[in-house]
Amino acid sequence: MGAANVIPGVSGGTIALITGIYERLINAIKSFDHNALKLLFNRQWRTLWSTIDGSFLSTLFAGIAVSIVSLAKILEYLLAHHNQLTMAFFFGLILVSVYFVGKTVHQWSISTWLMLLLGTAVAIGIALLAPASENTAPYYVFICGIVAICSMILPGLSGSFVLILMGNYALILTAIGTANLQILVPLALGCAFGMILFSHLLAWIFKHYHDQTIALMTGFITGSLAVIWPWKKTLTELLTREGKPPRELVTGYEWYLPSFSSSTTWLSLLLIVAGGLMLFSMEKFSRRDENQK
Repeated sequence: MGAANVIPGVSGGTIALITGIYERLINAIKSFDHNALKLLFNRQWRTLWSTIDGSFLSTLFAGIAVSIVSLAKILEYLLAHHNQLTMAFFFGLILVSVYFVGKTVHQWSISTWLMLLLGTAVAIGIALLAPASENTAPYYVFICGIVAICSMILPGLSGSFVLILMGNYALILTAIGTANLQILVPLALGCAFGMILFSHLLAWIFKHYHDQTIALMTGFITGSLAVIWPWKKTLTELLTREGKPPRELVTGYEWYLPSFSSSTTWLSLLLIVAGGLMLFSMEKFSRRDENQK
């Protein structure tokens, strides 16, 4: 999940859904409620650890931390020097994941197909939107925090890309670098509020509309393929920050079809197949592990 956030268009939520831990993750986040606070204040550590699914969350966040200091750095290098080939591998992985995630829908009906189409349209629409202008108003930064954390939880939607569309990605990066509390406090409050509220909402929706929810998320993942498509030109603008080196900011994409006379195209196609085969292997290993249990 940590490595996925480095890849534009791939969210940690996508990886959680592919690997089958998404619903457990949502329920674990949802468990941070008044009951958990009560256990904390009463120092009932063992009960609190069990209530918040501490073993699962600590293992997950340890993996994310390891990724940040290791694999994420490698991916950043590959994206900078071999962008098309890297995107091709992840395109194959995400493309095959659409099948495996969609397969978890118990029964396809008119409502689930409509949710699939809606999710796909929303994800593609987001990729085509033009970024808004910057807004430093506390209420808007608070909303940015809510929307960003919700998009990070939702499969197929990139939180950083959503912040770019809302116009405040550069503002928040600068605020982090300069420790600007006027921006960071409302942002953090929005993230906390959005995560708690959205996790409760998602848990309720999963419980009552499981198939429709999975179909919608399958649509989000399908639509995100537009951002991961290897053959595209990335539109950028130079971001300057106080006391920091300039950084390129992605503002959109221009897609084109591959040239089959290029050796890079054929290597990219091989990597698409490799990404798909990797996911097939993960699924096979997961099913074997479940059968053994």
